[in-house]
Amino acid sequence: MAVLNKIRQRSIFLIAIIALALFAFVLSDLFRNSTAFSGSQDIVATIDGEELHREDFMGKVEMAQRQLGPNVTSTQAMNRVWDQEVRKIVLQKQFEKLGLTVEKDQMRELLKQNLSGIPDFSNEVGMFDENKLNEFIANLKAISPQRAPLGNSMINYQEWVSSEKSIAVTGQQQSYFNMIKAGVSGTIGEAELEYDLENATADIKYAMVPYTSISDSLVTVSKSDISAYINKHKKQYETEATRDIVFVQFEENASLQDEEDVKRNVLNLMGNTVEYNNVSKLNDTLLGFRDTQDIEGFINTYSDVKFDDAYVKKEALPTVAADTLAKLGPGSFYGPYKDAGMYKITKVLAEKNLPDSVKARHILIPFLGSRSASEETKQTEAQAKATADSIMAVVKTDRKKFVSLLDFSADKVSNEKEGVLDWYAYNAMVPEFRDYTFENKTGDIGVVKTDFGFHVIEILGQTGTSKLYKVATLAQKIEPSEKTIDDVFNAVSNFEIAIQDKDFQDVAKEKDLTVRPVNGIKELDENIPGLGSQRVIVRWAFEDGTKVGNTKRFSVPSGGYVVAQVTAVNKKGLMSVESASATALPEIRKEKKAKMIREKIAGKDMEAIAKEQGQTPTTVPAVNMKSPTLSGAGLEPKVVGTAFGLKEGQTSKLIDGEKGVFLVSVVKRTEAPKLDNYQSIVNRLTSTRGNAVQTKAYEALKEAADIDDQRANFY
Repeated sequence: MAVLNKIRQRSIFLIAIIALALFAFVLSDLFRNSTAFSGSQDIVATIDGEELHREDFMGKVEMAQRQLGPNVTSTQAMNRVWDQEVRKIVLQKQFEKLGLTVEKDQMRELLKQNLSGIPDFSNEVGMFDENKLNEFIANLKAISPQRAPLGNSMINYQEWVSSEKSIAVTGQQQSYFNMIKAGVSGTIGEAELEYDLENATADIKYAMVPYTSISDSLVTVSKSDISAYINKHKKQYETEATRDIVFVQFEENASLQDEEDVKRNVLNLMGNTVEYNNVSKLNDTLLGFRDTQDIEGFINTYSDVKFDDAYVKKEALPTVAADTLAKLGPGSFYGPYKDAGMYKITKVLAEKNLPDSVKARHILIPFLGSRSASEETKQTEAQAKATADSIMAVVKTDRKKFVSLLDFSADKVSNEKEGVLDWYAYNAMVPEFRDYTFENKTGDIGVVKTDFGFHVIEILGQTGTSKLYKVATLAQKIEPSEKTIDDVFNAVSNFEIAIQDKDFQDVAKEKDLTVRPVNGIKELDENIPGLGSQRVIVRWAFEDGTKVGNTKRFSVPSGGYVVAQVTAVNKKGLMSVESASATALPEIRKEKKAKMIREKIAGKDMEAIAKEQGQTPTTVPAVNMKSPTLSGAGLEPKVVGTAFGLKEGQTSKLIDGEKGVFLVSVVKRTEAPKLDNYQSIVNRLTSTRGNAVQTKAYEALKEAADIDDQRANFY
């Protein structure tokens, strides 16, 4: 009781302590998981002083993802929007500096270029009519925010304004890049140089001591050598912040026992089973696949692949069973067999010889509720059927009247071709239409009901004949059982426990697990090689609290788990010695070998040097500067460039080339014959440079822009 009294007396103090603890927890979480103290949580990026706000940016990403479809990830959509926004802002800054605008006349021309293909804006002779465009815009504004049809889509006034702005921006970009193109044309002097590079030749004689003559094991490359090389070639080794990880994967794959269980289950479904009926208090016999008369109902109930009533060619049957099924005949079964990750049993239901393609014409009569019904549709199903029967009777009496009755048809596309549906394959039409036209004869006329309405069909022609099969396949996926899934979970849990006090690689080797390294992961990367889209792993690797040696388990969408470990945290700047060694080592070895080769060369001329090094001088005719390749050595621009700086009969000093140390002399020089006119080369240079302007100019502007990218905090 005394303790309770003391607690009551100090209750305010205790509440204060608890409140402070909660506040500290919230603060720590805020520091760890947000950018509240390093920048606004509402700013995705700042580009040359212009801010991209989170809500606006994310709205554009959502819209882009809807437009791009379900196969595009949110990260891909985000990167697309990012590229668009950066381009727009970077170029807009240039437009403002230059005072570059789109004036009324230019805008009118741009609209004409972009909209001339839309029939709504064309006059009677097919020419763009500005008055029709103005009428359309005025109508859009009057009915706003309602939409009106434009081509094959619907648009409202606000969307039209946005579209106009987009067209205007495109016009500004065209003007901007055209101005740059005007300043990058080729000159006569450049054309003469280009011509000489392509046509001046030299017969060259060279001796080479290849770098391969010295074993790599004789060349020592230290970390300080690599570090010095990196600092000497900083541009080449600049890098963004990256992370290196390793991971092991625990896949939830079906075991051999799981496969056997699925196979047994499929076999059991062949036979009849007896079940007690709680309602009738009697035993019911449930017919299996072998005896059931309701094939479609049985397959749709027990199979992972639904029943398809269509006939198919032999090539469309499962490859592993096609030859056997084609020989069995109707009523026969084959299986169980393994195919496409399932165990299957297939029954051949029927065989038929059917045309390869059919040509037909039809009149489509819609009814209320059918897929082709419109606002004008008034007929009930019964009335539409009566109309179709009447039309069929007329057509059967006089087939010439078919075309004159097309006004009744709801299929406006085929109506333009006298109702004709040109040659089509078996699966091109809805089942009822397909079955009638493929299973009847040329010249037959009938009425067929589909989801679209009633069709009055005349079969105009049939080509080819192939044997087709109708089959029913009972299929069940081979999937891991609950026991297998539990075993995988236990395995990953045991691995996680083991690596708490043991080396990640050692434990993986102990448990016979493959460790997969992934180096150079960037902050906005999405895919992990071998795992696909794993943005969650990338985000974890870049979290402030994640250090080298940290591990974490992740679920894999396809089933199973990954345990990843961070092995390196590389900051923005120059690559580490370890990361750069793959490309730096070969170059450093070449430099060191070149020095070693030079030191052991004692000869004073080419013949003496070649002889002492066990080499034979090689003569290469008609070498040019545009393609600096030497027969027997490959691409050697430095060697060829040196040769063209020599006079005929002159020999160079030692040259450190790509494949070895060279000595080169010029046997004969052949100057390019002078041309009377170099304009064609000027034109070629101008065209080549002009084509590259748009990409290169924008990339240069983007590189010079001040971009503070905070996307990783949001995605």
